Amino acid sequence: MDHITETRELLAALGLPKPQQSDICVLTVLGMANVKPETSWSEATNEWLRIHDVIGFANANYNVSYAENSRETFRKQALHHFRTAAIVEDNGKSTNSPNYRWRLTKEFVDILQNIGVSGEPLRTFLKNHERLVDIYASKKQMEKMPVNINGQAFTFSPGAHNELQKAIIEEFAPRFAPNSECLYVGDTTEKDLVKNVAKLRELGFEITLHDKMPDVVLYREDKDWIYFVESVTSVGPMDPKRLVEIGQMTENVTAGMIFVTAFLDFKTFKKFSEKLAWETEVWIADMPDHMIHLNGDKFLGPRKQP
Repeated sequence: MDHITETRELLAALGLPKPQQSDICVLTVLGMANVKPETSWSEATNEWLRIHDVIGFANANYNVSYAENSRETFRKQALHHFRTAAIVEDNGKSTNSPNYRWRLTKEFVDILQNIGVSGEPLRTFLKNHERLVDIYASKKQMEKMPVNINGQAFTFSPGAHNELQKAIIEEFAPRFAPNSECLYVGDTTEKDLVKNVAKLRELGFEITLHDKMPDVVLYREDKDWIYFVESVTSVGPMDPKRLVEIGQMTENVTAGMIFVTAFLDFKTFKKFSEKLAWETEVWIADMPDHMIHLNGDKFLGPRKQP
C-alpha cells in the first residue's frame, strides 16, 4: 500500500472528518513528517516547518503542483483542523511572524513511526483525545436551537431563518393563534421536521412532492382557522404569486385561511413591503405583540380612541 493511501486510512481511523482526509491534508502529513514515497515510516520526523516548506515538499516528491498562493488553503483545510485534533502544534509565535512554524505532535509521530509495526500508539492516542468528528458534531449540536412544538422538544439548526421560525411557533402562535397545533414546519437541514399529513389531508390539502409548503402551518380548531406563515429573512413573502400557489394545494380546504408573512425586524419588512399581497397579515418578531393588517378583515374590530 502506498503512503498516500496509508495516510488517508490513518486520518479516517483517527476520526478526522471527510474534508480532512483530502489530498491536501494527506500531503500535509507527509510533508510535515518528511516521508517521501520511498521513505520508511520509521523515519518520520517532526521538525518545525513553514507551510511554504510543506508545499515545496509535496510538489517535489508527490507529482503535484500547488502554487505558493495556496498556503491559506493548506492552513484552513488541514493545519487548523489538525491542531484541534492534536496532530500538529504551532510554536506560539504571531501568525504574521516570519518565524511562525508548525510541527507534528510527538504522539502523532509515534503513530506514524509504528504504522505496520504496532497499533498501540494509535489506541493510546484515541484513548487520550476526542475524535475530531465527535468534537464537531458536539459543537454543531450545541449550536442548535431548542424549540417546543406541540408540547414536544425539537431542535432547529442555527440560522436567521430558523430563528424566525422558532419565534413564530413560540411567540406568534400563543398571541395570535392560541391553542393552535403546528401541522407543518421544516428545518433548513431537515425539510419536514413536523408534517402531520393525516390532519392536512383531513382538512382538504392536496399535497404532492413538488408542492412547496409554507414555512409554518398552524391550525386553530376552536375557530377552524389555518394560518399559513412564511418566515422571511431574504426571500419568499406572501406576494400574489405565493397566494396562487397555496390556493392550488388548498382548493378543497373549507377552513378559514389566514396568510401571514413574518419578519425578524422592521428593516426587513420595509424591504419587502411593496411586494406583499393585500388581504394578508404581517408579524414582526421585534414587535411581537402587534400585527400589520393589509386591508384584511380577519382581525378587524373596534379600536379604542386615544
